[in-house]
Amino acid sequence: MARWLVLLVLQFLAITVAQGASEHRQLVVADPYLELHTGPGRGYPVFYVAERGVTVDVIKQRTDWYLVSVAHREGWVSREQMMATLEVTGQPADLKEPTLADLATRRWEGGVMLGDFGGASLISIFLGYGISQHLSAELTVSDALGNISNQELATLGLVHTFAPEWRLSPYFGVGAGYIHTSPSATLVQVRDRTDQIGYAQVGVRMYLTRRFLARAEYRNNSIFTSRNNNEAADEWKAGFAFFF
Repeated sequence: MARWLVLLVLQFLAITVAQGASEHRQLVVADPYLELHTGPGRGYPVFYVAERGVTVDVIKQRTDWYLVSVAHREGWVSREQMMATLEVTGQPADLKEPTLADLATRRWEGGVMLGDFGGASLISIFLGYGISQHLSAELTVSDALGNISNQELATLGLVHTFAPEWRLSPYFGVGAGYIHTSPSATLVQVRDRTDQIGYAQVGVRMYLTRRFLARAEYRNNSIFTSRNNNEAADEWKAGFAFFF
């Protein structure tokens, strides 16, 4: 169950990034000319010059250089020259980098985290949707690989961030989902089982740069089994994320 959800989340992230890359931004040259270099640096030679009034497509950015397309040619332009371009509406181009303020108003957030789930090695992938600056919904899919059994988890929860405008901000959340347990091959007498799971979590996120941040969190998981007694599992994990 968790594996196909992992693939689904990864596919969604890939499609989102691809869509963002395909929606090239158009800017108009306002200076007498715009120099296109063969690479992202002043040491690369200029191979083409776009004249004033020409429209260029911005493909991507690397540090202070932008890859643009004009007249069926692709080349790199310095940030200094790009700041002098205009939007197609005639307004000055807005090329500001994503900042901490943009994190507070982000719509989507995704990332990968590694850690421990009840003594088993854990890998988690999550995708979050910002409902408001403080509240978001997060889908998490995980694989926990242990010596006795392996678990696949899929959960959906709500996360509240205390101060989204802070570089280092704590958060807490609650959620529920399902856990599928598969015993190791040596324990053939034990059957696979799927149970419901609920959790409460606390964590902290730290804004790094541009669209990237680091996260670390702890979850207290309660597994509601079909037997008379329920189970508990501590979950610790940390990783990196990006927002868009």
